[in-house]
Amino acid sequence: MSIPETLQVLTTIRDFIRWGSSEFLRGQLSFGHGFDNAFDEVRYLTLHALALPYDWPDEYLDAVLTLPERELVVDILQLRVDSRQPAAYITRESWFCGLKFYVDERVLVPRSPIAELISNGFEPWVDSNRVNRILDLCSGSGCIAIAAKYHFPEAEVCASDVSRDALEVAAMNLQQHDLTGLLTLYESDLFDAIPAQQFDVIVSNPPYVDAEDMAALTDEYRFEPEIGLCAGEDGLLLVDRIIEQAGEFLSDHGVLIVEVGNSQAALQGKYDFIPMTWIEFEFGGGGVCCIQARDLKQQQAAIATIAS
Repeated sequence: MSIPETLQVLTTIRDFIRWGSSEFLRGQLSFGHGFDNAFDEVRYLTLHALALPYDWPDEYLDAVLTLPERELVVDILQLRVDSRQPAAYITRESWFCGLKFYVDERVLVPRSPIAELISNGFEPWVDSNRVNRILDLCSGSGCIAIAAKYHFPEAEVCASDVSRDALEVAAMNLQQHDLTGLLTLYESDLFDAIPAQQFDVIVSNPPYVDAEDMAALTDEYRFEPEIGLCAGEDGLLLVDRIIEQAGEFLSDHGVLIVEVGNSQAALQGKYDFIPMTWIEFEFGGGGVCCIQARDLKQQQAAIATIAS
């Protein structure tokens, strides 16, 4: 598109970041897919349009853009405002655990605080020296499994998802990270198609949005696949099944790490007899709990009663 006459006074990178921030706020866009505010997201999209990294030095923000560059920046910022797509779907990229991933509308945009746990080797919730097998359940783009493989290169890492579309994206990311053949993908409805085996860590960011929160989602979140978000009236539709079955797939010293977001209260109330550790994150986020294998196995009868 050509530059509107009213925008021709904008010439520098800084000018467009300021203008774009105003447009995003004026348009009442919502954030949460990698950035939590208008300024940071506008900076990212502006620099992406210019083929520059997000950490481009501030002293270059006063560089004057060519007319074609200005048109590229206006186009990408206007697309974000008009379409309300998450920025990651526009650029087809996202970051998790410091790693770059391909994403599109077939998968959720990576944003889980579980990244911090992976960076810490899942310590202190499990002895990282005893982690030999890891399962990423409801893997989506494969970001959790791939990040875990980077941090545990000698471990056998598996990822599963019920969505064939999501698995296609995960396979693309395996190829991007040169991990094809080094990480196992399962097409499985939770544990249903996973061969019997024992994992030291089962980590899952499953669908956990309850009916009330689903009804209140902004346009940006509605671009994401509903299958990756919607989890019934209380948000525990899949989590119930994970808790019921995880004990069979965990080693004796293993742990289940599961993210439930705003459904934390529902999970605590429903399974108040299971010891759960709710993890506090240094870099923000919450709604993630750790359950020891021994506690799942000891409470299996009570869990089965709820499941029935």
